[in-house]
Parts: sequence; C-alpha cells; structure tokens
Amino acid sequence: MSLGGASERSVPATKIEITVSCRRPHVLPSPPPPAVVVLYTQSRASQEWREFGRTEVIDNTLNPDFVRPAWNSGLDFLGQAFLALGEVIGGQGSRVERTLTGVPGKKCGTILLTAEELSNCRDIATMQLCANKLDKKDFFGKSRTPNFLCSGREQENGTFTICHKTEVVKNTLNPVWQPFSIPVRALCNGDYDRLPHPPHCSHDFIGEFTTSYRELSKAQNQFTVYEVLNPRKKCKKKKYVNSGTVTLLSFSVDSEFTFVDYIKGGTQLNFTVAIDFTASNGNPLQPTSLHYMSPYQLSAYAMALKAVGEIIQDYDSDKLFPAYGFGAKLPPEGRISHQFPLNNNDEDPNCAGIEGVLESYFQSLRTVQLYGPTYFAPVINQVARAAAKISDGSQYYVLLIITDGVISDMTQTKEAIVSASSLPMSIIIVGVGPAMFEAMEELDGDDVRVSSRGRYAERDIVQFVPFRDYVDRSGNQVLSMARLAKDVLAEIPEQLLSYMRTRDIQPRPPPPANPSPTPAPEQP
Repeated sequence: MSLGGASERSVPATKIEITVSCRRPHVLPSPPPPAVVVLYTQSRASQEWREFGRTEVIDNTLNPDFVRPAWNSGLDFLGQAFLALGEVIGGQGSRVERTLTGVPGKKCGTILLTAEELSNCRDIATMQLCANKLDKKDFFGKSRTPNFLCSGREQENGTFTICHKTEVVKNTLNPVWQPFSIPVRALCNGDYDRLPHPPHCSHDFIGEFTTSYRELSKAQNQFTVYEVLNPRKKCKKKKYVNSGTVTLLSFSVDSEFTFVDYIKGGTQLNFTVAIDFTASNGNPLQPTSLHYMSPYQLSAYAMALKAVGEIIQDYDSDKLFPAYGFGAKLPPEGRISHQFPLNNNDEDPNCAGIEGVLESYFQSLRTVQLYGPTYFAPVINQVARAAAKISDGSQYYVLLIITDGVISDMTQTKEAIVSASSLPMSIIIVGVGPAMFEAMEELDGDDVRVSSRGRYAERDIVQFVPFRDYVDRSGNQVLSMARLAKDVLAEIPEQLLSYMRTRDIQPRPPPPANPSPTPAPEQP
C-alpha cells in the first residue's frame, strides 16, 4: 500500500510504500486462522478512524508476508497496533516492529512495517515464466503441493519484501504461469541492478534463483533459463545439480502514463455541480438549515462547493460549469424538478467559474421551494449523455453531488452508475449534515462494486466523503475546505487513468511551447 505526504492543498511531494509482515506465536489453533492486515487512518479534525486499505488474505501460516491489497471481510480479530507513519520512516532502516495487543490474556504476536520512498520510475514490465522438472514435494509422483512463483526485492535497509506472487498451478512438475504485469518500481524501485530475492516463505520451499531487472530486460528477445537451487540440498548432497529450472518465456516494458500526461496532452475536465434542494435540509431562513446563508460564514453546501470547485476549475479551460439543483418546487407554477439549472437558463446552464456557481446557488435558495423527493438518477444521466458523445480521451466529466444523504431512487441511481461506469466520467458525492449515509457508502463501491439487474459497474467511478469528517474543530473554514478537497479529489486521477487504460487511449503529445516572436526586419 502507498501513503502520500503533502501540505493541505498541494500535490503529494513524495510517495511512501509500506510493506507488512506478521509473526505470530505458535499457540494458535492448527491450522492457523486466515490473516489479513487492515490499515486505518485517523482524521485530525474529528479523531475518527477510517479504513484506508487492507492486504490480501493469507491462509495456513503463522508468519504471513503480504503483497497486494484485497477486500475480504468477516475475519476474526487477532490483534492491533497504533503508530504514526513518521515512526516507520524514522525507524532504524525505515523498519519498525510492534507487539500486537487487544486480546486480553493472549500473546498476539508482532507486526513488521517497512517503509521505502517510491522512485519516479514509470515503466511497467510484463513477463511470463514457466518451470521444468521441479522437485517432487510428496510421494505420489507429481507435486501435489500448489506451485507458485514468489518474487521479492531487497529493501534499502537490506531486508527483503515480497513484490509479486503468481497464481497457483497444481499437480505438475512443469507449471506454466500466466503472464503478469508489475511496475518496475515494485521490482527494483528504479535501481536496475538491485537483486530481487525470495523473502521469507512459509510454504514448502522448492528452490530459488536470483536475477536483476537489467538482466531480465536484456533477455527479452530470447528464452532465458535460470537454475532453481535449494541451498539446504546443495549443502547436504554432493551430486546435487538443481531443483529444476525456470524459463523466462517473454519480457516487455511499457511506460505507465500519469494523470498529468493526459492533462498536458489536452484532456479537459468538464465539471458539473448538482445540489440537493430537498426539504430534509431544513428551511434556508433558519440557522438550523444546512442551506442557511449566514452573513458570517459559508454553509456546509457552499464550503463543499467552493473547496472542490476552486481546485478542479484549474483543469477546465473555459471555466464554464453546468450547475443544477434537484428536489425543489420551481416558481411560478410550483413544478417539481430534479435537474433545474441554478442560473434559471434551460438553454445554457453554464455558470462562469465557481463564484458564478455560488451566486446562482444563492439566488436559487431565494426563489425555489425546498421539497422532494431526492432523486440522483436524472442528473447522473444528464452528465452521462454528454460524456457518451466523446470517447477519444479529449474530455473527462466530473459530477459533484452535494446532498444531505436521504436518497429516494436508489434502484435507478445504481442503474445510472453502472451505465456511466463505461463512460469518461466520475461522480463525487459529498454528504453534509448528521445522517449516517449508509446508502452513500453503498454507492461508493469500495467494498462491493455497484451492480444493477445482475450487471456490475465496469469501473469504480464514485467517491463519497462525509463533510463532517473534515470540519476543523477550531472553526478554521479554510483548513476544513483544504482537507475536504484533498480527499474528495484523491480518486479522480486513478479513475481517469482506468478509463484511458481500458480503452487503450494514450495521451496526446503536449503542444510545443510558444516560441519567442521573431522581430520584424528593419525597414531600409
């Protein structure tokens, strides 16, 4: 997993990779229960703990070394540890071991955390390997122990960490693994001569071989065979040759494009706003309303809009933003609308900059009647229709929905999200007020991908955050807005990249810099 350190309104200055291992005492039931590490981060504003990510689940071992994130749940609690990121980075060799606690009267074991700053290497290596004549691991002729290849890299502090595990291939001494792709920084963190190395492995050990990224890249045009050696057997048996071989069947390298590459190449972010005008927000004239226009401070709605909009508008060249409201009765006939333009112009709902959106929002509060119900689907489908017209990567649409969380068209909204997940589009939902927001968490789709009528969303395109988690206790609105904007926009780059990758869209070359004007020749 990766953590970024940054100032409140800046792009992260560095990325730190945290690798996790556990060592548990030999007093647990046999076989040992599955192991998974869940990482929580604490909000400085609310002091609440929120899940940041979790490792994969590893079965049948007291000493798991974790590799990649997964989203499994329902596991028994085995222990916990509290520490700051700075403690890991500042530990000897950027490595910290902590005793796990939390189960009275039991020794829970220890957790080991290792930090390493990630390099800017953006290459992706794709390779395929197979093995031949591996040692038998039982008495039945063929290896019934699942065969998998485990790759590790040496950390700067001299320790080793797992960076990739292949899939399991059973009942053969000659397994062929599926091709896999891995960032070069995961293999060697940009140091092409750094030697990958098998880290601690609790499974039946067959053997190992060592190579470097540079050696792998040299062998990309030919089969390369590596001898698999078992150090123990080599020491015990004089006639020992090897425990089999591993062959590199193919190897290729591609560059990993970044969000900035697409922006530099001309991809535009089209920002649309949708604001909840339902009666559950309270009378805007009353101080208890979430829409209350105080002369002294912005409402939660206005703060969320300003915080997100002021950053995202930098990526929109024309600074014209369609802005809608939903769930209100409109004058003069009292018609209920779920996607009315805040500027009252059905032909052109664009507002000039975020200040223009705020001005139209305040004007709408003075003229419409808060009503209901709360429908998300109409405005999602509205933006999706625009996104469906452009699929060449030149445009990407971001819809910001600000709501108090009481949703009335959950089925239709899920269907709209599933349909929009194949389009160049992301949805940000900011929840304001004291609601529990269970429905919004479900739409976020981090734990379980959103589905409708048996069809799952192609990509995770929804990011939900509750505004209350970002309110600064001292009342500093600027700090609250900065924290909110940072987390709200955190997933947009990866969501844009996921769309581009699935459509094999590469960024256009950035336009050439404007040359200095050539001075006119002097007249005779």
